[in-house]
Amino acid sequence: MTLPPTRDLPTPATALAIGAHPDDIEFECGATLAKWAAAGTVVHHLVCTDGSKGTWDEHIDQHQLIETRRVEQREAAARLGATGTVHFLDAVDGELTSDLDMRREVARVIRQTTPDVVLGHDPWKRWRLHPDHRHAGFLAVEGIVAARDPFFFPELDLPRHRPEVLLLFESEAPNHVESVTIAHADAKISALLAHESQFETTMVITDDPTNETAAFRDREYDQLRSAAAAAALTPSEFAEAFHRIDDL
Repeated sequence: MTLPPTRDLPTPATALAIGAHPDDIEFECGATLAKWAAAGTVVHHLVCTDGSKGTWDEHIDQHQLIETRRVEQREAAARLGATGTVHFLDAVDGELTSDLDMRREVARVIRQTTPDVVLGHDPWKRWRLHPDHRHAGFLAVEGIVAARDPFFFPELDLPRHRPEVLLLFESEAPNHVESVTIAHADAKISALLAHESQFETTMVITDDPTNETAAFRDREYDQLRSAAAAAALTPSEFAEAFHRIDDL
């Protein structure tokens, strides 16, 4: 029997969202983070790669692209209302691994930020094309285990920390939804539009920015409505869906 999804965690004091690339967090849980930030949650971002391959321009200066994407990510976090820190692990885009060194760095950030809730990619999604998303998901899961137990990475010299809930986005088996308002949806879309370097590659905003931006906005609204409908919320509601894991 499939149980109805759970809905709306209590507002966490602190949340940490872990994404593979700049903009992944905004795409997958931006409205939820905007909702929590508006309610007083300290929202932190952890971006695992440098975003250096996020373009179709073969002649671009990749060093400049890395810096551009850092600036865009910080602006996107600000547009969500996030008051925490944006952390960058700076793995080369497309070459992220979920090895011990990267796990240590994720555990470090979890211990530093002490989140009640961690959000990350679902690493078990089938037929996933981009390896960075898979590895970032495993880093979120494995980083929590390392951060919570005292004999993992004692050289960090940081108190261990156990989050209360893990929410995995991009999941094929969602069991939790966070309902959001149109204001939270608009904050998400505004944050995504801060990633101007990604207009062509991920948002299909190129030749006709006014109309194509409106079309992008409509697509985002439709996705939020679909998540709400799948959870049997009312047709007028918006939501983001996750696979929720408790007892971490």
